[in-house]
Amino acid sequence: MPQPSEASASSEIIDPRALMRQLKPFTTPSTGRSLWELAVTLALFFSTTAVTLILVDRGYWIALALNGLSGLSLLRLFVIQHDCGHGAFLKNKRASDWIGRALGVLTFTPYDGWRYSHARHHATTGNLDARGLGDVDTLTVREYAEASAMDRLRYRLYRHPAVLFGLGPAYLFLLRHRFPIGLMDKGWTYWASVLASNLALALIVAPLIWQFGWLATLSVVLPTVLIAGGIGVWLFYVQHQYEAAHWETADTWKFYNAALHGSSYLDLPQPLRWFTANIGIHHVHHLASTIPFYRLPEVLEAYPALKDMNRMTARETIRPMTLALWDEERGKLVSFREAAATA
Repeated sequence: MPQPSEASASSEIIDPRALMRQLKPFTTPSTGRSLWELAVTLALFFSTTAVTLILVDRGYWIALALNGLSGLSLLRLFVIQHDCGHGAFLKNKRASDWIGRALGVLTFTPYDGWRYSHARHHATTGNLDARGLGDVDTLTVREYAEASAMDRLRYRLYRHPAVLFGLGPAYLFLLRHRFPIGLMDKGWTYWASVLASNLALALIVAPLIWQFGWLATLSVVLPTVLIAGGIGVWLFYVQHQYEAAHWETADTWKFYNAALHGSSYLDLPQPLRWFTANIGIHHVHHLASTIPFYRLPEVLEAYPALKDMNRMTARETIRPMTLALWDEERGKLVSFREAAATA
């Protein structure tokens, strides 16, 4: 296993560019390990979903409590799809992409369009002049102050937790992903991906409706998707929206600094760490996105200083939910109330 250099192991100085080079040995996936992780997750997802459907069909509605387990399993499948998009799941990129496309049907997320927008997210994280595709919308204090009253109201509603983690995921996974929104003029690939995913999804759901009926099917499928989506959006949010997040204008923005210092380390307890497939180790992931999810903990062990960098616990994610505006003067995210107090 690679050993950290003195600079990398220091709790005070970490050179992001040098560290990225040092992490290259961790980027090699194990085909056997990857396929095992996929098989175990698929087995858990399909078994809990099938049991829930059967029990609900027989009148045991208490079985819907299993939706939580199905949702967490679906979330893990999404992270595996995410690794496929980064070329971190298998050595064979073509095979990895086709696994990603298949998983995109289950996660209600057409793979090719998502992969494009997510790559843009990685390439522009923390760049104030490249906000937009694949990100949580974030305004600066100045932009918010100069916006119209209606635009400020829209933004406040958008940033409300009920919208971000409730209505937002429902819209994103159930409606927005049914069309290549934002990519409609980028070529046929994204249209084909969406149409193929929608057709495959219909071919899965239609037999379930025929066998179990509309009510039972929707009572199982929709909560499962929304649980996975809500937690997934929460993870994505706290990975980049926290008080010490790193944002700069294009003239001073550097990928290496933004990747390491603009992404959090969400230190979750087990079994949440397993269900989220270590995606909480997000600062490392953004610096070297081709590291397979199951190798990210190895990096923390080899480079202990990274365990303290941008670290948050699940309880500490409450405060970031109140943050909504980037204060360019103070160099940090602030709440609406804090922005108003300094206006």
